Amino acid sequence: MDLTSSVGNKLVPGDELGYDRAKQVKEFDETKAGVKGLVDSGVTKVPRFLIHPPESLPNPMLSPATTHFQVPVIDLQGFEQSFQRMEIADQIRKASETWGFFQMINHGIPVSVMDNMLEAVRKFHEQPNEKKMEWYSRDQKQRVKYYCNGDLLVSKAANWRDSIAFDFRDGPLNPEALPLVCREVVSEYMKHVIELSKALSELLSEALGLNTDYLENIECMKTETLVCHYYPACPEPDLTLGTTKHSDPASLTILLQDSIGGLQVLHQNHWIDVPPVHGALVANIGDFMQ
Repeated sequence: MDLTSSVGNKLVPGDELGYDRAKQVKEFDETKAGVKGLVDSGVTKVPRFLIHPPESLPNPMLSPATTHFQVPVIDLQGFEQSFQRMEIADQIRKASETWGFFQMINHGIPVSVMDNMLEAVRKFHEQPNEKKMEWYSRDQKQRVKYYCNGDLLVSKAANWRDSIAFDFRDGPLNPEALPLVCREVVSEYMKHVIELSKALSELLSEALGLNTDYLENIECMKTETLVCHYYPACPEPDLTLGTTKHSDPASLTILLQDSIGGLQVLHQNHWIDVPPVHGALVANIGDFMQ
């Protein structure tokens, strides 16, 4: 039997009497199957620990102000040349000041490399659980790990997503340390991303009115981490979220979207859709850089 409790005049779905969150989360975590495991098991109801309070969920009566705002799109073509470089650095400065986000085109990473990366992430998460559970971990020192919500054990409401993370902060990873299903693709993708991050480090330095190598010299963009999120189909999408509102703590996030969409950014108190553009990347200025 499903029970609901009322708070004021609101019903909170799934708020069962005698609900023990710690026990339910522990049992879920021990399956090492993530939310994809819930989907594979045929669940038709979202477990309580994944249900978000109504005030945290999108209001269906309010539509994003997409007709009034659009995240800046910056063409990096020719950024090595002096004239284009000054213009591009200025565009980055304005976008970073006013939005903290911008989409990048002609950034130098082949579309095939990005498409292969998205496909490799999908393949990892959709392989049989017995093949991926060996990578499941909450050990911060483990450089390659698969998990469901880094803060699962302490958050009030978990997100409907699974992730695999690759930590390059201590230097390159031995290819043998990566899952076979995505080994070559991750290595190739990161090779290109690191080159792009070096170029962006220079452009951001110049946008700030500093020497080209300033950010490189203080090593604020040196350490890289690749986190790959997977959002399986949800039986009750109106009760949960794939990602809650947040800001990134690092210097810069380079985001590769798939074709489904769902990413929004806050601008002038409006949540604005960032529509996927095939071949484009999204840059997110983090708290440290801000």
